[in-house]
Amino acid sequence: MAGLGQARGAYVITMDDDLQNPPEEVVRLWQYTHHNSFDAVYTYYPKKQHAVWRKIGSHFTNWCADLLIDKPKGLYLSSFRCMSALIVRSILAYGGPFPYIDGFVMQVTQNIGQLQVGHLPRKNGYSNYTVRRLVRLFMTMFLSFSAVPLRLSTILGITMAGFGMLDLLSVIVEGLHGRTPEGWASLMVVVLLLSGVQLIMLGVLGEYLGRLFLTINNKPQFVIRDITRNDVASELTIHSDATEALG
Repeated sequence: MAGLGQARGAYVITMDDDLQNPPEEVVRLWQYTHHNSFDAVYTYYPKKQHAVWRKIGSHFTNWCADLLIDKPKGLYLSSFRCMSALIVRSILAYGGPFPYIDGFVMQVTQNIGQLQVGHLPRKNGYSNYTVRRLVRLFMTMFLSFSAVPLRLSTILGITMAGFGMLDLLSVIVEGLHGRTPEGWASLMVVVLLLSGVQLIMLGVLGEYLGRLFLTINNKPQFVIRDITRNDVASELTIHSDATEALG
């Protein structure tokens, strides 16, 4: 988000800094987006050079995105993407503390393309995407851009209430036939199960309320200490700012 706020131009490309995406693919990605008049283009790879757990997590996140956000089927959400200035302006309009770029893109447009690019093995170092950070990213998508978790909680509650009613009917039938209802063990199982479901629902509601609280209190997305540009970027920024002022 900090980078998007400083970027200028009709198109903006985001990519990881580990060189697993070859920089020479940038021009081809921009040309493909521009010539086909796409609002956004996501890249995908013939073979990902990631660890197995990263691949599994990526596929799971994309599967969840099919259910939670208005993502075209089969679209792979890659961090190496090209977006038009329209998309970038819409993303930057969000000032809350839980940004999720792919969610913003899907809210703005469905004019999205795909382009296959190369993916290289990491030459040195380790990924900054730890399990904790990946889970946090998934939770942002899961809770900030969809009411599906709340609906699932409601459905789960109705389902468990239905099972409870069936169990109540079986107890009444046994009582009418003169049999003493059995099962302290089964009773405890039901109590623990229902308690667990209630705690899950409260947890989901708590996450939503916590995010709402942080948003209302204007928790910053980031803090920029300093901006360093090369000569070309500085000239482009000055020219862009002057054009906006004249416009």
